[in-house]
Amino acid sequence: AMAQAVLGAAGLHFDELNKLRVLEPEVAAQTAQLREECQAFVDKTAEFQKMVGSWIELVDELTKAAESEKMKAIGARNLLKSIAKQREAQEQQLQALIAEKKMQLERYRIEYETLCKTEADQNEFIDQFIFQK
Repeated sequence: AMAQAVLGAAGLHFDELNKLRVLEPEVAAQTAQLREECQAFVDKTAEFQKMVGSWIELVDELTKAAESEKMKAIGARNLLKSIAKQREAQEQQLQALIAEKKMQLERYRIEYETLCKTEADQNEFIDQFIFQK
């Protein structure tokens, strides 16, 4: 016990296996426990970083997918707009064509009526000419 006191005063101690140590056994045990706790903390931190990394990857993938779908939707909307404009232009062309054909029909109707009147006048002239003989 006296040897332990002398060694203790010099900063040397025996552990439970009777090995000579610089640290007191209690301090050494606390140090070992702290080391284990630190290692556990480091392990958990690494695991957390790994989880965060996989979440970030997932979010990036979802962001890319959403961006891709957004671009598809914009493309589809633009296509629909251009189709609608094409249809509008076609409709206007057809309306103009209908108006043109109606005018043509009116010209033909007037021409027909004129020809009918001319035919009737000529028939009447022929009838009169025949009866004069």
